[in-house]
Amino acid sequence: MSLMKSLLAGSAMAVLSTGAALADPALIYDLGGKFDKSFNEAGFMGAQRWVEETGGSYRELEMQSEAQREQALRRLAESGSNPIVMVGFAFGDVLTQVAGDYPDTRFAIIDMVVEAPNVQSIVFTEQEGSYLAGVMAGMASETGTVGFIGGMDIPLIHKFHCGFAQGFKSVQPEGRVLMNFTGTTPAAWNDPVRGSELARAQKSQGADVIYAAAGGTGIGVLQAAADEGILSIGVDSNQNALHPGQVLTSMVKRVDNAVFDAFTAGTDLEPGIRVMDLAAEGVDVAVDENNADLVTAEMQAAVDEARAAITSGEVEVHDYMTDNTCPAA
Repeated sequence: MSLMKSLLAGSAMAVLSTGAALADPALIYDLGGKFDKSFNEAGFMGAQRWVEETGGSYRELEMQSEAQREQALRRLAESGSNPIVMVGFAFGDVLTQVAGDYPDTRFAIIDMVVEAPNVQSIVFTEQEGSYLAGVMAGMASETGTVGFIGGMDIPLIHKFHCGFAQGFKSVQPEGRVLMNFTGTTPAAWNDPVRGSELARAQKSQGADVIYAAAGGTGIGVLQAAADEGILSIGVDSNQNALHPGQVLTSMVKRVDNAVFDAFTAGTDLEPGIRVMDLAAEGVDVAVDENNADLVTAEMQAAVDEARAAITSGEVEVHDYMTDNTCPAA
């Protein structure tokens, strides 16, 4: 039996609850796995919260390769899972092909827009949360040089970089933002060794704060920054606790809320585009006991001021994906 068949057959399908009902929702993680301490894990936490609050059960599936996407989606739809939530833009093409074949199934895709009458597309304003992280980096940096390390070199991740650079430059107009990407294939999301190498290279160029938007690869960035005695910024999930006192903040994307809300809506999930922005608490920066000593009163005040200005429209954070440019870079 092939790996894909074993994953999708019976109990080997990674069903969270044996005896799941036909209308149970399902969650498909992207490459990197549900315990990536980042994007996928945020989705997992949302599903778990739904279980705790409702007593329900759900199916989950971890992708092992790109080739599995369509078969996984079809098997879940045919098994009666509804709604089916996909964590990651890479499901976009497959969902476009599959959604119409299952008109009675509701689908939700995170980080991609798929236009179909039974699909909810959930997008985040990553640039807004990254702007706040940039403000914090600008106030924390003593060298005037900070770094950004992205995973796969795609426009979505440039959104993070561009917002971060704009926020940093609002504090240090003459400062410098170094930028590197891990790669151009999906493997870029799960290469902590390469992330560590890039972080050390940026540190050698003067960076004393490095923002990682790279999925599982970011774990290597945060580890290297801690080893080198500089600050890092986590992403997607709150990663402050990975290296207490050495992670300046984490730019959290509330993927957990997106999954929780989709599961809660169930078969009544509304199609269309759902924007989770700063005003809707879809993105933000995390402050907790693990980074409290790094966040001065002045820094917190600056973040609060920037948050209010963005929410009111006084400050517009550039969205790289509107024109594929980054004025602040």
